[in-house]
Amino acid sequence: MTRILTHMLQATTEKYPNRVAYKNSKEHLTYEQLVCQSNQLANVLIQSGIKPGDRVGIYLDRCLETAVAVYGILTAGAAFVPLDPAAPANRTQFLLEDCAIQHLITRQILASKLKNALPPNHRMRLVVGFDPAESPVYMTWAQLREADSTAPVIQVKEHDLAYIMYTSGSTGLPKGIMHTHYSGYSYAKLAADLYKIREQDIIGGHAPLHFDISTMAYLTVPLVGASAVIISDAHTKLPASLAQLVHEEKLTVWYSVPLALIQMLNYGLLEEKEMLNLRLVLYGGEPFPTKYLRELMLRWPQAKFCNVYGPAEVNQCTYYFIPEPPVENKPVPIGKVWPETEMMVIDAYDQEVLPGEQGELLINSTTMMKGYWNNPDLTEKSLLATGEAGLSFYRTGDLVVQDEKGNLHFHGRKDRQIKTRGYRVELEMIETLLKSLDEVKEAIVFTKTDEPMGTVIEAAFIPEETSSDISSLVKGKLAEKLPKYAIPTRLYQVTHLPRTTTGKIDHQMFRKQIGISSKI
Repeated sequence: MTRILTHMLQATTEKYPNRVAYKNSKEHLTYEQLVCQSNQLANVLIQSGIKPGDRVGIYLDRCLETAVAVYGILTAGAAFVPLDPAAPANRTQFLLEDCAIQHLITRQILASKLKNALPPNHRMRLVVGFDPAESPVYMTWAQLREADSTAPVIQVKEHDLAYIMYTSGSTGLPKGIMHTHYSGYSYAKLAADLYKIREQDIIGGHAPLHFDISTMAYLTVPLVGASAVIISDAHTKLPASLAQLVHEEKLTVWYSVPLALIQMLNYGLLEEKEMLNLRLVLYGGEPFPTKYLRELMLRWPQAKFCNVYGPAEVNQCTYYFIPEPPVENKPVPIGKVWPETEMMVIDAYDQEVLPGEQGELLINSTTMMKGYWNNPDLTEKSLLATGEAGLSFYRTGDLVVQDEKGNLHFHGRKDRQIKTRGYRVELEMIETLLKSLDEVKEAIVFTKTDEPMGTVIEAAFIPEETSSDISSLVKGKLAEKLPKYAIPTRLYQVTHLPRTTTGKIDHQMFRKQIGISSKI
């Protein structure tokens, strides 16, 4: 079996040409329409000079055009790079320059944001989604739909680059995770088989494209001929409207971070709606507080719940179907590895530990990344070659313990990387940026548990010279450089930070001083 994402879409379209592939609000695309518009975009990209392996940016909110952008870029033999319109301009500039992006897909509604995010003296060769009166390199979506819809003849191989997903980096710079057609297709197939996703299913596409949870909607759905409802940004901010959408669209599968489900539970008026079509609820990105999970499982008894685990570097690697509503306030296991996957649990000396002992989880899987874009040193550092076959295992940095049933239990991070609202954030990145500000002398960043928000980020800093409160000023400067989810919810301005006998800042002592007992 050849694992190429565009072949997957073509096969499904031949089988179900008139089935709805994607829906957003009152608009929809059938599989035939998706292929037609993807071919049009691919031909336009090729005419503008795109070559196999080139990177194309997708600067879009949650909309139908995301699906066309993904498969149009792949059909042209290029790789797509999701960009977050809500991210600070300088972060987007870095991604555009890091990937040498000269082709962009966007919408007119995002024009002002994108103009601020484009690098100075940029040399874009094509921007789809802008009014062409602005420049000859711009093209509207209406113009695109007049282009040739004949499928271009492009030779794509399994291990060719398909997409780059950026996450936070410990140096303060984002790092790009490279996935191939092979790893993306492998994820789509394994997810379809494990969760029994079929053509009758209607998937709730809650995650934006730049978040790796979106792979269910954009990769698994086209593999089997199912339908995905791309949930609008507006619905994600209004729990009652989101719950109404789940009810009206008769969703059968839901996949999101726990926070979205908790908000629906608390503010979605679920008691007024029947969601009998919902057969499967997947959640991932961070632990689900047990009391909310229990209440939601009792409210939706017809649905099966599954805890999904896996860093973006491997898409997914473990799963745990929750047999019944948990009665104790203990974290749910992350479960066992799924097919086509091997694991190791090792100690600080790269030696495997015994079951019941804590160690770092390492994963080798067909869904694993090719490496980090433009960063071979980090790629080498993140992998461990072992065994007679010299298999490469990805070092997740997550500490786990395997119980007597073979299930893995998450025990925190080996480093200081955490997840908040489903996004992965490295606290050192925030500290680096904080300390780089002229107004800040010293700083520490830490987390605490805040229900129902889960893990939230806070920080403390010593100002350089002023005695007045400059917390708002500092937070504003951080907002210019960090995505919204990585901005500390609270800043403490202090006159000193406790230190250990070795001269290092004593994080635990500071946490005790301000009354926070949870660990990073």
